[in-house]
Order: sequence, then C-alpha cells, then structure tokens
Amino acid sequence: MLTPHTEEAAATMVRDLLMWKVPFALRGNGTRQGLGRPAQAGETLSLEKLAGVTLHEPAEMVISALAGTPLCVVEETLATKGQMLPFEPMDHRAIYGTEGEPTIGGVVAANVSGPRRVVVGACRDHLIGVRFINGRGEIIRSGGRVMKNVTGLDLVKLQAGAHGTLGVLTEVTFKVLPRPEATATMLFEGLSEADAVAAMSAALGSPFEITGAAHLPAGMGGEKARTVLRFENFVASIDYRFPALAEKLKRFGRPTRVDGAESEQLWLAIRDCTLLAEPRETALWRLSIKPSDAPGLVAALRKALAEARFYLDWGGGLIWLATPATGDAGAGAIRSAVGGRGHATLVRAPDAIRATVPVFQPEPAPVVALSGRIKASLDPDRLINPGRMHAEI
Repeated sequence: MLTPHTEEAAATMVRDLLMWKVPFALRGNGTRQGLGRPAQAGETLSLEKLAGVTLHEPAEMVISALAGTPLCVVEETLATKGQMLPFEPMDHRAIYGTEGEPTIGGVVAANVSGPRRVVVGACRDHLIGVRFINGRGEIIRSGGRVMKNVTGLDLVKLQAGAHGTLGVLTEVTFKVLPRPEATATMLFEGLSEADAVAAMSAALGSPFEITGAAHLPAGMGGEKARTVLRFENFVASIDYRFPALAEKLKRFGRPTRVDGAESEQLWLAIRDCTLLAEPRETALWRLSIKPSDAPGLVAALRKALAEARFYLDWGGGLIWLATPATGDAGAGAIRSAVGGRGHATLVRAPDAIRATVPVFQPEPAPVVALSGRIKASLDPDRLINPGRMHAEI
C-alpha cells in the first residue's frame, strides 16, 4: 500500500504508477470499502496521512480540509463555531462492521448525504471546491476561489459521487450552515405507507421548516409503524411550529413529541441505517424514486421479495431495503419494480455478488458513452479505481 504524506508525494506516486501502467485503488480509512464494485487494481493508494483542516472562515461559512481528514475532525472544528455540514453525512460503519474514522474525502467520493438532504440538498450541492490528481499525475484545482476551468466540465460536481474514478481527491471545500440549537420529532403511529407519504409530503410542503421525514414500518424499532418528522432551530421556534403542524396534519391522528437526545438518536439510526444493519449477511439496497411512487413500489417489492425489510426516508424519496444475499440479491425483481422511475444501488453484498450484479443502476447507452469520455479526459489510461462503478469504466 502506498501512503503519501503530501499532495506532491501523491502526485509523484500516481506518475510512477502511470509509467508502469499499474491500475490502483483508492482508500481513506477503509470504512466504506464495501461500497461499489471491487476495484480491478494491482496497487492501493491510501490518503489516510493526507489529513488536516486547511481553512476555516466562520464568518464566510467556509471550510477546507485534506481528503484524509477524519470526518469527526471536520465536524468538531465546525461545532466550536456553532456550525455544521448541512447535508448530514451518513456513517457507514454500522452496515459494514468497519472500524476507524470515515474521511471527508470518502464522503465526497460517495456523495454521502443523510436525512436533511431532502430540504438542503446533497453533499454535491455544498461542495464548492476540490483539489485532485488526474490520471496523468497533474494536480488540478477547481472551484473555491478559482471558478473557471478549461475542460468545459464542472469538475467540482463531477467528483462528488464519482467514487474516486475521476481522480485522486486531495482537498475539498464546503459551504456550511449554523448548527441548530435544538431538535424535536413529531411521531405518528400506525400509518400505512400511502398515508405516511401523504403526511410527509404535506409537512415538507408546509411553512413549518421540517428537516427530516421518514417512515418506519411495524417491527422496525417499534410494535407499530412510525412516521417521524424532524424540527430543528431555536426552542421557541420549535414550540410554535410543532402545534401548528400538528393542527395541519390532524387527519392523520394525534402525534406525540420526542425531544432532545432521544430525538437525536432516532435520526442517527435513520441516517446510518442501523435499523437494517443486522444481520450483516443480508444484502442492502438504496432506492431513489419519486415519493409518490413509494407506496406502490413497496407493495410490489413485498410481493416479489417476501423476506425483504425496508424503511423510507426523504419523505418517501429514499427506500432502504434489506434482502437475502443469495443469487442476485433480488436485483432482477428490484430493478424490474423500479423500472425507469428511479435508481437502485446495491450498497452491501458479498464480493462475489458485487462482481457480477451491477452495483449501480444500469445507465442508457448514451450516458455510458458520455461517462466513458469524461473518464478518458481525466484518466486516459483508466488506472484510477478502474471498474469501481461500472466494469467498462
């Protein structure tokens, strides 16, 4: 394993690997190695030593950090000034059973976003600058204070969710938001999926500033189905908004209120998918669809996959689904049910399944061709994380 301590050392290593035509995988602290296809690589480049917060301007609400910086360091730095990463990045250690600290570079590479994404946007939407090493061993800077590039591509947005296939991320810069003073959860019991989605949609479309909307079926941490809506901000604001929204949603029943640490722990469980983390022998899928399609899709999946377990986040726009890790892990039934209405990503499965079943939603031929051209422009020899997303790229 190659472990550079500086950006220039990393660039030199990439040039050496290019000279010998050695494909290589990227690694931070190894907490998300199960995400994506197994890379077709002969070497590993670890960025764990390329760490540290390089800029924090609280007044400008901007932070920069080297890619190997532990996420907890970034969050602690922001917390000292009453700030936070708006997109609430998921911690994958529960579902993979990994140790160590997730890195900020890994967050960007996977475009990791949590429950708050439904109202503030994804990691990609708050990423304003990147530094990375392309497949030629050149150090590229895009975004931040340098807003133009000559490729015609938005290199900042492209790197978010590219899973390291378009370059070696070395530094990332984000716009951040103030940290809320308090949190509370409105909880309805016993709603069907259809009623839950209707309630969540009404809440998210209201002026009462909901920052999370999820539905947990019966048996998912409670005897009855639970539909939960999160309030954040000042205590006085929550105390006003809670009864106002309860009145608006009274046709769905009388909700209860969950405050403080209990509310925070509930949303951490939703964010990190700990509700489906065990047993780890099961496969885990992440389905992105229109919220209005969620009830019908769930009904179809219940018929096709009797052993499947699930819950809804993002107001119904995200479905976490656990299936037996046998055969194709339910890929055929899931992608048939989703059709052209969304995306189904295989987040967790044994290597043998991830090597044969498309982990990411199969794309139309024109999109595959475009992705190939972008890859060729940044990594012409296909040496960086080859095959991590798609076998042909």
